[in-house]
Formats: sequence, structure tokens, C-alpha cells
Amino acid sequence: MKLGVVEYFDAAHYLPEHRSCGRMHGHTYKVELVLEGEPKEGIIMDFAEVKAALREVLAEYDHRVLNELLEYPSAENICISIYEKLKAKLGFPIRVRLWEGEGKWVEVGD
Repeated sequence: MKLGVVEYFDAAHYLPEHRSCGRMHGHTYKVELVLEGEPKEGIIMDFAEVKAALREVLAEYDHRVLNELLEYPSAENICISIYEKLKAKLGFPIRVRLWEGEGKWVEVGD
């Protein structure tokens, strides 16, 4: 069974040497977290706990210049970074989908 939550954060970044994204700019990022497991006592994991874990991880990125956190903060690298932190924290098979604005997303997962 799968369980999912969605959260948002805002951040700025630039992609060095990229023709159109080489200048500082910002996005509202949408993060979808899906974890998979078997319900125990009727639930996989409490929604409040899942959202709290996601919010804790995203607080590291929110209202930041992502270049201060990642060498090359592409959507792909941001998604991998978030995934690795959540994977270590949650202990379930997970999938993370990162939306960079509207209409553009990347995804990584088990």
C-alpha cells in the first residue's frame, strides 16, 4: 500500500554555465513524498509524522540560495538530496517527486 503527502518550499538558485538558468532566479518547489508499506494496526505511518519528517527536511532548503547547499543545484540534484535525507529518516521504500514551478518535475525512488 502507498501513502503520500505534499509540501512546498521556495528557494533561489543558478546553474553555472547554463545558457538560460545561469542567472540567479527562484522557484516555488512542490515535493510529493510517497512511502510504501503494509498497514500495522490500521496505518502505514501517521500522516502527521510523515508530514513532520518532510517539513523538517525541506526547512533546510526553504528560502535559501540552493548553491550554498549543492554544488550544482539542478532539479535532479535537489530531488536526490531530499530523497537521501528522507530515506535515512523514514525507513520505508519511498519515492520523491520534485516539481520546479508548474509543468516540470523529476522523480527518484526505490
